[in-house]
Amino acid sequence: MTARLVAAALALAAAAAHAQDNAVARSLAATCAACHGTDGRSVTTEVVPLAGLPKEQIVAQMKAFRDGTRPATVMQQLAKGYSDAQIEQLADYFAGRPR
Repeated sequence: MTARLVAAALALAAAAAHAQDNAVARSLAATCAACHGTDGRSVTTEVVPLAGLPKEQIVAQMKAFRDGTRPATVMQQLAKGYSDAQIEQLADYFAGRPR
């Protein structure tokens, strides 16, 4: 009985931590919506939809924008505001969204 309670408590703690991380990622991703669409589903062909892209691709592109190795109109400035951890959170969030 005690083992079950401990297991249940651990499961709830993990779920709460995931929900909190997801809320942070969702909040970060909201700043992308103006150009990339709600949940990364762009409604125009001029802007890349982020939903469903591989995490590694999003991370690589964001770091390239941030470091100035990928030319862009606005993304270089926007990407400079994100830490590596925040870029990882954004990439996780968008990679997990359906296209």
